[in-house]
Amino acid sequence: MLYGSAAKSFVQGDGFVSSKNFSWRYSLAATVLLLSPFDLLASLGMDMYLPAVPFMPNALGTTASTIQLTLTTYLVMIGAGQLLFGPLSDRLGRRPVLLGGGLAYVVASMGLALTSSAEVFLGLRILQACGASACLVSTFATVRDIYAGREESNVIYGILGSMLAMVPAVGPLLGALVDMWLGWRAIFAFLGLGMIAASAAAWRFWPETRVQRVAGLQWSQLLLPVKCLNFWLYTLCYAAGMGSFFVFFSIAPGLMMGRQGVSQLGFSLLFATVAIAMVFTARFMGLQQSCSVCLVFPE
Repeated sequence: MLYGSAAKSFVQGDGFVSSKNFSWRYSLAATVLLLSPFDLLASLGMDMYLPAVPFMPNALGTTASTIQLTLTTYLVMIGAGQLLFGPLSDRLGRRPVLLGGGLAYVVASMGLALTSSAEVFLGLRILQACGASACLVSTFATVRDIYAGREESNVIYGILGSMLAMVPAVGPLLGALVDMWLGWRAIFAFLGLGMIAASAAAWRFWPETRVQRVAGLQWSQLLLPVKCLNFWLYTLCYAAGMGSFFVFFSIAPGLMMGRQGVSQLGFSLLFATVAIAMVFTARFMGLQQSCSVCLVFPE
């Protein structure tokens, strides 16, 4: 990841000193407990309100396509924001970007729970996505800062990745239950309260982990991947697959609940099959990779 580059030991010409200037005293389990809420809340912002999507146009006085746009916009901004927040976290540090992103997420979530304007709702979704993007960048960059070159990095990346994969299964189900009991606005209040708790813990226990900078950020380095053929091959394949998923993601609530009459709970359970398929596919691809390695490097 580009935004995790600060974790490695660089020579001074690359803009960093070779030693770390922070102390991370937490165990692996405590680290996961501290970091994972930001990972989960960023993802829940995409999935948790899906069961309520068909019912939101009437509440906001708008069309179904506008509500679908709030889904697409969140996905686009959470990805595009990393281009800004990655270098920003290298310059300012992980902690201020994380806490600033958490604050933006809280303000946006509480505003989403209160507004009755479709235009304001869309703007707040953009702000919420930017906050989520900043939190994700800081979280994964911190993992790289702490565990660069260590076996624990594979463990914690695996745990965070597994959590992301399971959110499409758990998020809509949780959102459906909250909507049935308290209404769809409570979903965003729940997200805001969750981020308040996560940010409070980070304020108290999350130290700065950025490696000491001794030179200015070299923005030209951000363009290096676009000159690599392998980067484009992997990126285009990934974009095609994820693009298909995001199309399904944005139109599924309207089609399944709006046209087919599937209940909120039924939709949540059906949508969970997506997460299950992703988990099993990832497991299968891991086994395939292991088999390929064994064929190339037999014992």
